[in-house]
Amino acid sequence: MPQIDAALASRFAATALGHVTREYPNHIMHVLTGPQDARTPRDMHPIFFGSFDWHSCVHGWWTLFTLYRLHPDMAEASAIRALADELFTTEAVAREAAYLARPESRGFERPYGWAWLLMLAAELERHDTDEGRRWAETLRPLARVFAERFKAFLPLADYPVRVGTHYNTAFALRLTLNYAETHDVDLAAACRAAAVRWHAADRDCQAWEPSQDEFLSPALMEAVLMRRVLAADEFRTWFDAFLPHLGDGQPATLLAPARVSDRTDGKIAHLDGLNLSRGWCWREIIAGLPGEDVRRRVGEAAATAHLDVALPHVTGDYMGEHWLASFALLALLTEITPSV
Repeated sequence: MPQIDAALASRFAATALGHVTREYPNHIMHVLTGPQDARTPRDMHPIFFGSFDWHSCVHGWWTLFTLYRLHPDMAEASAIRALADELFTTEAVAREAAYLARPESRGFERPYGWAWLLMLAAELERHDTDEGRRWAETLRPLARVFAERFKAFLPLADYPVRVGTHYNTAFALRLTLNYAETHDVDLAAACRAAAVRWHAADRDCQAWEPSQDEFLSPALMEAVLMRRVLAADEFRTWFDAFLPHLGDGQPATLLAPARVSDRTDGKIAHLDGLNLSRGWCWREIIAGLPGEDVRRRVGEAAATAHLDVALPHVTGDYMGEHWLASFALLALLTEITPSV
């Protein structure tokens, strides 16, 4: 398994620095009520205007700040500091929040962008340098906006969204818990309650995947979320029923990497993300299984196969490299030591 050594950190950081301020091309999520609402990405979003879309810019910054914390002496560290000081200002955060206050922005980036913003905030709260504490303090008002949005939305969400794209609710709650468990106990409780309400009774998952443009596994993301919200013994009981034939290598579709036929096509390039996120999911799942469990070997082999296929393509074409490093980091940062 590759490690996040200085060389890999530098490669990923240089790539992210090249896209978080690249304003165009840009896929915007913006409701116009009239001609006065026709605005450029940077006018609407003074911090998160690059990386092809708002959410990718957010997790591009998560990538940069994570690598900056892990490798503060890498060559790109000074450029990260300078750019963060330029963009992460009180005024810019207020303007990002003002955009969200528009009635038409109620559903803006729900739930994927919401979760990644909170993941970014959680990362900054881990920094123990003067500049890191300053960036964390600056971002807090925006994090609170999204935390409150989640707390208002989750009681209304009677059903999960199980697709393998941005609307997947299991992925959103899994990331949000990284923030909520430390910084917002009410939000953490709301996430746990929703996860149990949606998924506690799920059994014998058929795993009809992948779809052509998925970058998340609906089946594995659900398992990762339930591992986070259930006690260890409860998770194992639930997982036994959710994927009862995993020890026999079934469903086989969850164990084999997806083929990516055209990395210049943004939707098809999602499948590189699927392979990376499946690698992350398998590593998270097997960490929740006992050391002697045969399913650990199945899951570890699947994680390795998916990451071996995908990691060489994290950079190379802009349709993938404006976002894939974040998913590579999710996998590479996950320990697989058994929880017991």
